[in-house]
Amino acid sequence: MKRLLILAAIAALCLTGSTPASAQKRMRDYGITYGVMKTGRNNAITDVAGVTVGHRTLDDGDRMHTGVTAIIPHQGNVFRKKCPAAVYVGNGFGKLAGVTQIQELGTLETPIILTNTLNVAEGIRALVTYTLTRPGNETVGSVNAVVGETNDGVLNDVRARYVTEKNVLEAIFSAHDGPVEEGNVGAGRGTVAFGLKGGIGTASRVLPESLGGYTVGVLVQTNYGGALKIAGVEIGQMMDKYPFRDKLLQDVDGSCMIVVATNAPVNARNLERMAERAFMGLALTGGIASNGSGDYVIAFSNCESNLVDDSEQFYTPTLLHNDDMSGLFQATIEATAEAIWNSLFMAETLTGKDGRTVEALDTDWAAKAILGK
Repeated sequence: MKRLLILAAIAALCLTGSTPASAQKRMRDYGITYGVMKTGRNNAITDVAGVTVGHRTLDDGDRMHTGVTAIIPHQGNVFRKKCPAAVYVGNGFGKLAGVTQIQELGTLETPIILTNTLNVAEGIRALVTYTLTRPGNETVGSVNAVVGETNDGVLNDVRARYVTEKNVLEAIFSAHDGPVEEGNVGAGRGTVAFGLKGGIGTASRVLPESLGGYTVGVLVQTNYGGALKIAGVEIGQMMDKYPFRDKLLQDVDGSCMIVVATNAPVNARNLERMAERAFMGLALTGGIASNGSGDYVIAFSNCESNLVDDSEQFYTPTLLHNDDMSGLFQATIEATAEAIWNSLFMAETLTGKDGRTVEALDTDWAAKAILGK
C-alpha cells in the first residue's frame, strides 16, 4: 500500500509539471527536408497513436547532467497486452537490459527506459515496481524490464549514479503524446555526438494510403561519433571536425539508442527487418558503429489487434506480407536519420563536469551550408 501511495504522489506531481520550451529550432524549421515520405503531425514517435514519451532531466549546473527518457508503447496494460518487438544489435558495446527475452519471445512487456550507463539498474528497479503495481498484475512474478543506455561521462559525473528509481518513475508518469521535448533533456542531457552536443531526437513518417497509411516513429539518444553528414552534406569535413585524418582528432566511440515504433500489423521477424533498416538511417548521418560503440535498435508494433494477450490460448494476428514491407523500410530509414539530425539541431552548448564545455552545432551556419545559401 505504501508503494502505491508513493506512485500516486509521483503521478500527481508529474501531471502538474512542465518542461520549458527550447529556444532551438528543428531541422525542418530551417527549410531542410529529407526523404520522399511525409512526416506525421508532430514529426515525432508520438505520431504513432498510443505512444507517449516522458523525460526527467537532472542538472545541478556543475557535475550532474543526466536523466531518464521513458517511451510507453500503448496506453493499456503493457504486461498483459504485450507488443510484438525485436532488437537489432549494430555494435554490442553496451548494456541493453531485457534484450535476450525480446529476441527469444518476440514481445515487449514494459515501457522502454533510456538513461546513462551506470544507472541501468535503477531503470530495471523502477520498471519492476511500475509493472507489479499496475492494476491486473497482482499475480505477476517475473518482469522483463527493457532499459537502454549511453555513457554521458564527458559532461556528467557518471560514477555518482545520480538517477534514482523515483526519477525513472517520474519520467514514466510524465509521459504524454503530441510534441516531444528534444535536445538536452532526459537521457540526452549529457550526451555528445560527432564531437558536438548530442541529445534526444525524434521524427516520423506516414506511408501513403495506397501502402496502408501506417505510421513509423523513431526516438534516438545520440552519443556517438563519425564524420557528420546532414541531408547528404559532409558537415563534419566542412567544419574540419572529423576522425581518421592525420590522427584520431575526434573520438568515434560512444553509443546510439534507437527506438522504432509503428502501428503497422507486423510481427517480430519483420520488426527485426525494420530495425536493421534503422541502422541504415544511422549510417546516413556518418555513424560507423565503432569498436567501442553500443548501438542498438528496439522496434515494436502497437497495432491493437496484434497485441499478445497471454490469457488467450491462441495468437491469431493479421500480418502484412513480406512484399508489403518496403514502404515501412523506407519510412524507418528516413525517420531514423532525421531523428538523429533533430537531436543535434535541438541540442544546446553545455558546460559540465570539470568545467568541460561541448559546443552545440552552429545550426544557422549548418543550414546555410546544407541549403547552399
